Amino acid sequence: MPMWRAARPEPRSGVGGDVGRAELGTALVFATSGAVQASWMSRLPAVRDRLHISLADLGFALLAMGAGSLISMPTAGRLCRRYGSRWVTWIATVLACAALVGLGAASAAGWLGLVLFGFGLACGAWDTAMNVQGVAVEVVTKKHHMPRFHGWWSAGTLVGAGAGVLGARAHIPLSVHFVTAALICAPLCALGAAGFVDERLLPTVPNGRAARRAAGRRLLVIAALTLCGATVEGAASDWLAIYLRDVRAVSHAHAAAGYTVFVLAMAVGRFAAASAHNRIGRAATVRLGALVAAAGIALSVLAPLPLVPYLGAVCWGLGICVVFPAALSASGQASGSTDAVAAITTVGYSAGLVAPPLIGTLAQGVGLGPALLVLPALAIVVVVLAPVLGHGPAPRAATATGSGP
Repeated sequence: MPMWRAARPEPRSGVGGDVGRAELGTALVFATSGAVQASWMSRLPAVRDRLHISLADLGFALLAMGAGSLISMPTAGRLCRRYGSRWVTWIATVLACAALVGLGAASAAGWLGLVLFGFGLACGAWDTAMNVQGVAVEVVTKKHHMPRFHGWWSAGTLVGAGAGVLGARAHIPLSVHFVTAALICAPLCALGAAGFVDERLLPTVPNGRAARRAAGRRLLVIAALTLCGATVEGAASDWLAIYLRDVRAVSHAHAAAGYTVFVLAMAVGRFAAASAHNRIGRAATVRLGALVAAAGIALSVLAPLPLVPYLGAVCWGLGICVVFPAALSASGQASGSTDAVAAITTVGYSAGLVAPPLIGTLAQGVGLGPALLVLPALAIVVVVLAPVLGHGPAPRAATATGSGP
């Protein structure tokens, strides 16, 4: 298993490319990934109406997409180890954009589910490869980049969703919209990936059995933290707008605005988080963020004033946005393995399968508002586990942390 931990700071080149170009290229790849995925999600109502499918059929189709992502992520980690994240990103981008075009041509629920499965496979591999590269850039530069990279992903989703709104208002056919998005995003992503450093060329050192066991135990704790944090984050996507509409009795527009506020706060928070990481360290940033998120959720549910839920949504997004990028960064540096990054990526995305039934089942018994109060408890778990993330990238002496292929 190749390891990434370097014994000294790396030069600006010598790992298969210029690091400055890799930083810009990785940001571009993250942004285009967000734009591609949001392009599809923003036109989901139009896809449903065109195919005249039931909510149940749509749910199974969306489940196929999630299953595809979860299946491909571990495999993508192994492919990155063998071929490098640049090639995996290129291939995944082509497949994802081809599937996006196919979504505009799907003519029945069965075909939609099949294409979404392929779309999920490609997007899962794409997400894994770009996170592997993001961790590699951090290792080489000894700087915190992952929060900013994920901020660019959030910015890409805003662009993709905005294009979807414009397309819907202009009654642009789905096929035209998706082909256009694919033709724009595929070359941009290919350009960004061309600047990737080759993480396989990073220095390696021998690894002992005790070190491997210690790294494995640390990764298990990081995985638990990731699952809790990603569940808190994903619950906002699933339930925030519904809570505002059903419990707070706001209009559909105001409910959508609440989720939009959350997404904007996520993007802003991720761009700002790199500075916080450099000032107080990765673990302290995550601990503070989880506390802010817990307070925001409690405000949204418990405070009776009309505008308080929107303030709570801001705190929710600003706080929880730092957890997943930090966990990915720590996982790669803890073990030095592309497989570790892939595993934590898989855990993070699997939370999307946990949050809906968890909150929905609780809401059936106690109501949606009280059910959401389980989320601050999960955020407190993140606070307790945050020290496992460490301070963050910094030059350090070589230790026995590597192994051969």
